[in-house]
Amino acid sequence: MTDRDISADTSATTSTEEPAAAPAAPAPSAPAPSAPPVAAASAHPEKWGRVDADGTVYVKTEDGDRAIGSWQAGEPAEGLAHYARRFDDVRTEVELLEARLKAGSGDPKHSLTSAKHIKDSLKDAALVGDLAALNARIDHVLSRAQEAVESVKHARDEARQAAVARKQALVDEVEKIAESSTQWKSAGDRLRAILDEWKTIKGVDRKTDDALWKRFSKARDTFNRRRGSHFAELDRQRATAKERKQELVKLAEELSDSDDWAGTAARYRDLMTEWKAAGRAPKEADDALWQQFRAAQDKFFSHRSAVFDERDAELVENGKRKEALLAEAEKINPQGDLEAARAQLHRIQERWEEIGKVPRDRIRELEGKLRSIEEKVRHAADAQWRRTDPEAEARAAQFRERVEQFEAQAAKAHAAGDKRRAEQAEAQAAQWREWLQAAENAVASR
Repeated sequence: MTDRDISADTSATTSTEEPAAAPAAPAPSAPAPSAPPVAAASAHPEKWGRVDADGTVYVKTEDGDRAIGSWQAGEPAEGLAHYARRFDDVRTEVELLEARLKAGSGDPKHSLTSAKHIKDSLKDAALVGDLAALNARIDHVLSRAQEAVESVKHARDEARQAAVARKQALVDEVEKIAESSTQWKSAGDRLRAILDEWKTIKGVDRKTDDALWKRFSKARDTFNRRRGSHFAELDRQRATAKERKQELVKLAEELSDSDDWAGTAARYRDLMTEWKAAGRAPKEADDALWQQFRAAQDKFFSHRSAVFDERDAELVENGKRKEALLAEAEKINPQGDLEAARAQLHRIQERWEEIGKVPRDRIRELEGKLRSIEEKVRHAADAQWRRTDPEAEARAAQFRERVEQFEAQAAKAHAAGDKRRAEQAEAQAAQWREWLQAAENAVASR
């Protein structure tokens, strides 16, 4: 084989390697029409070419035989087989391009370029085979490759538009958050999530991406400034609340030793209202101040409870002592010695007043029992007066003296602020006044 034969071989081959960065072509949505078959030339090379006696190799074409080279290295059949194998290599390359396009693998643009190169090389290719069928097959591959290139371009455009639309939607959301949201924690989390998603969105042209990023960054800065201002103001409010609560703690501690039970309890209620109105101080300080405030309150109310418990115990004991007096008073017999009965009742009444207060829920019960005994003695005296009239004028004078005596006691008790003793003296004065009235009526009727 001559140098001319060898050099002619180089125009029939091309690289099938594709760029790694090129996206795969999408598989066609509908089956493409079948490509015309191309028979293998190596099986019957004599069908597609010939070798002249001088060694010139020809390939049969639609326009007639075309010389493609010279074979001097052996038998003519070997020369035809050699060029037929070259044809089969190109045929295999075309089939590989078609298979890639059909499978949607590789870069369809690279496949289109390779197919064009093969088609252009067929005009002068040193090959023996069915060139017309191979050319038709290449045309079919070119058509499929062009469709795949357009499909990839369309898919890229759609992906770019979707990416732009998504980033636009994210920017709109960020701007809305930046202008109006006050849910600082959840809004901050959402902004971080949006940024993470933003980084995953590819395919946006630089100009559009830069413009959208400027809006995104500006909105995020706006949100951060608003959030910073909010927490700065919150810090100022908490500092003010801390100062006010410190003042309230001081007031509460000053009241903790007071024995003005009603007034101080009311003041503590007012302080609690002021405490709630003061707002929250910084958490650690707020907790500590609350503990101090509560400790002062607890000290006062614990002291008050202890005093009240002691007072209640004293009142209960007073009730028991008055019960004992009532038991003693019930033994008075005004039907016998009336004067002795009156004297005994008077001594019981004095001791009754000396005992003092009883539990509120027992006042009516105990006072009612004593008044029943007093009524019993008074009725006995009335009955005796109706039966006798011993020195009515002297008795009237004595009764008048007793009325004046008890009225004086009532006035003295009023002046001392002892309401109960005053009421008791007034009741006794009223009783003696009734007896005086009866005595005076007896004197007047004689």
